[in-house]
Amino acid sequence: MEQTHSEAVALDERDYSRKWLVLSAVAMGIFLATIDGSIVNVALPTLTNALNATFATVQWVVLAYLLTITTLLAIVGRLADMYGRKRLYNSGFVVFTIGSLLCGLSPTVGWLIGFRVLQGVGAALILALGMALVTDAFPPEERGRALGITGSIVSIGIVTGPTLGGIIIENLSWHWIFFVNVPIGILGTWLVWRNIPTTQPPGGQRFDFGGAAALCLGLLGILLGLTTGQEEGFTSPTALGLFAFGIFFLLALLFIQRRHPQPIIDPVLFRNRLFTINLFTGLMVFIGLGSGVLIPFYLETVLGYGVQQVGFLLAVVPIALGIVSPISGALSDRMGSRLISSLGLAVTLIGYLTLSTLSTETTAVGFMLRYVLIGIGVALFQSPNNSALMGTAPRERLGVASGLLAMTRNLGQTVGIAALGALWAARVFAAAGGPVSGGATTAPIEAQAAGLSDVSLVVAGLVGVGLLVSLWAWWGERHSRDESRESNVRPTS
Repeated sequence: MEQTHSEAVALDERDYSRKWLVLSAVAMGIFLATIDGSIVNVALPTLTNALNATFATVQWVVLAYLLTITTLLAIVGRLADMYGRKRLYNSGFVVFTIGSLLCGLSPTVGWLIGFRVLQGVGAALILALGMALVTDAFPPEERGRALGITGSIVSIGIVTGPTLGGIIIENLSWHWIFFVNVPIGILGTWLVWRNIPTTQPPGGQRFDFGGAAALCLGLLGILLGLTTGQEEGFTSPTALGLFAFGIFFLLALLFIQRRHPQPIIDPVLFRNRLFTINLFTGLMVFIGLGSGVLIPFYLETVLGYGVQQVGFLLAVVPIALGIVSPISGALSDRMGSRLISSLGLAVTLIGYLTLSTLSTETTAVGFMLRYVLIGIGVALFQSPNNSALMGTAPRERLGVASGLLAMTRNLGQTVGIAALGALWAARVFAAAGGPVSGGATTAPIEAQAAGLSDVSLVVAGLVGVGLLVSLWAWWGERHSRDESRESNVRPTS
């Protein structure tokens, strides 16, 4: 029997009395899933030696986790709307905790990769539903601040992961980067069970198995194509075959969705212009953030900084996100989401334009002043954008909306890493006068700096498109409000 604190709440009721307890439970899950995405990266060289595996194989310890999450996010959202968000969110904690324990006990790299898939299933359940639970727990006038706090938790996880991973590996063993999740997962499971109210979704719903399979296979094909294309070239037979595979199933998804009475991705959500626009602008920003993988190469190879110094310099963005996100969320609650999110896009655009001026002579302070603008801009944009997007979704579709939002974030970054990485290499070779033996990272530092400059300009263009769309939407919303007010005015005699 459920505890008194977890009594069922009818769908047509709103109980905000336990909002901060709900936020604490969600924050625990988001922190756990985020930190695990970054803590493992630090351990890759150690895993290569300890498990007697090649680096190419060990990379799948990271890729298996990320691919699993991205392909499942939207599906999880739909399942949550059918069977209850609390039930699936708590299941995510349980699966993630068990997966972490098994990862730590893995005897070979193959077993580790397999258990990372299990861990990714748990993380997908957590990440897909966090936004929905917070949106449902807070009144509209406080939603921006609450979602801003969740953004800060993500930033804390990103900053903490590499540092904690380094400490654990140096003083214990690689197994403990997974074992450390177990007590946190147990605590999180209890917090969710204790504090998140149970909702009773409407009955008579049908799961779209065909659409789910097509979505999963389509995304998997595209993501594997991007991953393969980075190593073998995007025109290689393997990459092209995977892209064709993915596109086929995504087209099949469109066919299936038109005929299923309750599709996996509800088209009703996209009939709301605000939802569609916010999802699109978010995609542009996250594709651009994929260029962040190039920054360490610039700092280490071009400017000659050590690993510790690079870590310190890169921390300016997550720190800015952590500080500004709650502020931007609170401002959006008072001033409206469109104004603040558009301002965030403008600052992000300026940040990438200034980043395009990096050179071989740039100082550490000069880099930080440029790079921090991106963190401030994304923080100003993300919380209001997420709040507005989730606010447009009906309560019974919050799971799908949250899943789509998370999927867009992961997919955008994956596409950005692959596409912008390939663009960088091409521009480096162009600046160097042709292909360089050993790859783009061995090209003259002037060519590498020029390549990063070109990529930054392209990203600025993507963010600029998002800004224009956001301003167009803002003008349309203001115009609609003005017309509505005028229609209500009656001339006096």
